[in-house]
Amino acid sequence: MFDWDEKPELNITPLVDVMLVLLAILMVATPAIVYQEDINLPQGSKTKTYKKQKNIDIKITAQRIIYIGKKKFDFKNFADSFILYAQNINRDTPVYISADKTLSYGDVMFILKTIKEAGFSKVSLITNG
Repeated sequence: MFDWDEKPELNITPLVDVMLVLLAILMVATPAIVYQEDINLPQGSKTKTYKKQKNIDIKITAQRIIYIGKKKFDFKNFADSFILYAQNINRDTPVYISADKTLSYGDVMFILKTIKEAGFSKVSLITNG
């Protein structure tokens, strides 16, 4: 026989567990979503043209050999050689230094000091990370 006075119990624990898992997935995935919207940029005036500025890439090997582009420089004579090399280069040109990690701190700072003394102010050290 069926008892009409019996009240059914609702077990909502599995529902809450599923909703919490879905909420956690949503919270983790939301920052990774990239929205791409097509925008129409306003027409600007062409009074000033942008030209890509060259940069100077300096590479220092573990044997203390310095390369600027394809030119090779000796470590001991680098200060004088760099000043001669940079005579006709704008001092606002960015300089990027890539040095082998086995070089001593003093060697890299010598190169950095030489570049700063030549008048370059935008000097950066390149790393892997």
